[in-house]
This record gives sequence, structure tokens and C-alpha cells, in this order.
Amino acid sequence: MGKILAVTNQKGGVGKTTTSVNLASSLSYLGKKVLLVDVDHQANATTYMGINRANLIHTVADIFNENTSIENIILKVESVDVDILPARYELGHIEDNLIAHDNKDFILSNALERVRDDYDFIIIDCPPSLGIVTINALTASDSVLIPVQCEFLALDGLTQLLNTIRMIQNKQKYNQRTLTIEGVLLTMLDTRSNIGYEVINEVRTYFKEKVFKTIIPRNVKVSVAPSHGLPVTEYSPRSKGSLSYQNLAKEMVEINERV
Repeated sequence: MGKILAVTNQKGGVGKTTTSVNLASSLSYLGKKVLLVDVDHQANATTYMGINRANLIHTVADIFNENTSIENIILKVESVDVDILPARYELGHIEDNLIAHDNKDFILSNALERVRDDYDFIIIDCPPSLGIVTINALTASDSVLIPVQCEFLALDGLTQLLNTIRMIQNKQKYNQRTLTIEGVLLTMLDTRSNIGYEVINEVRTYFKEKVFKTIIPRNVKVSVAPSHGLPVTEYSPRSKGSLSYQNLAKEMVEINERV
């Protein structure tokens, strides 16, 4: 049975999509079967994987609209051995349509359960909000990976996310599932600045052993890779950013094999 992992932080610009895409790619290099789920209406993970959104027949929005089955939406990424549930702009209108839905928090969960056994990891790239779509992602997930930028006010707003996680945990008590924190990932470390190291100490003091040992540095190759429609692990495999995400994948696999 595959593990479903939500990559989320309602704060924008912390590296959610970059982490989702490159973690998926790095896990595939370790021989893991991976499904990347793009539920951000900006659809950056879809573009990052080199998919032309204009050519899409179905997107993840069709799951929420209950227009077609998940099997009809999944695509294979050409550049790396990863499958994807792609997104497009119409996902931005989904939340208004779901307000009156009786089972609105479980739509994504019900869909992913159909394909869970086909994958080792299902990684959900969440939008920078805590709306219905993110609630769906968290409800569907076994654990949460929280990217935290190594900059001032890094912990700002995380209390709200942690409260939302607790709310999901309370809901899950009724169906014998448990949402856990997979780990906190420190991203965009500028090694030239003291503030980055101060944030690292602050985050490790707050989250303790839940902080991944791997830290993702600021890296030009990571920034440029999306414009080529490639994960940095494929665009520049030996760059610092690529090697960091490969180390993260190894660390995550080791953690999960110990459980």
C-alpha cells in the first residue's frame, strides 16, 4: 500500500512545488513508483514536469467535479519515471462548487484510494491556503511534509496549519486513520547569511526530531530548471540543489523503512 504525503504550508514561496517535483523525481531514482498530484490551481507542478496544460483533456478538477475516474486523468511524465495527476486554471473555481457537497472533504481521498496500491509514494502538491482543496489533500494523506524557508518569519502562520492538522486527526479517529507530520524541511538556505542559521536553530528547537537532517540550499539550477520543464534532478543532476533533494529522498525512505 502506497504512502500518501501532502506537501503543504499556507505561506507562499517556501518551496512546496519545487520540493514536490524533485522529491517525486528523486524517489523514482531509488526505484520507487511515484504519483505526483497537483492540486494547486496555479498548476506549477504540472508545468514543471514539462506538460503543456493547453493540451490536457482531463485534470484533477474532474475528480472534484466527479466528471471522470482517476484512472482517466493520470499521465506519465516524459522526462522522469513519475506519473502525475495534472492541474489547470479551472481548479481555482472548485472550492465554490464544493461548499454544498455533503462529502466535500473526502473527494480526493476516495479517488486516491482507488490507485494507492499501484504506488509506493503519492505526493500531493498543495496550494498556499487552508481551503477545501487543502483539507481534501490532508484528509487523503498519511503524513505531511512542511517546507519552511530559512528566512525571517519562517514560523509565521504555522500555528494555523498545525491546528488544521489536529482537526484532521480528530476527524480521522472515526475511520481508524492517523495523519502524522512526516517532517519539516528547511529550504532556500542562503549560506552567506546568518539569519538562515538562526532560523534553523529556531525551527529545530520548535519541531525537534521532526526536522529533516537534509537542508535545501538556494541554488541557481533549482530556479532555472522549471523553465526547461524538468526537475532539477534531471536538468542538473550534480548541482547542490539536485543532490540535496536526492539526499532527502534517501532520508525519507530510510525513515519509512524503520517504521
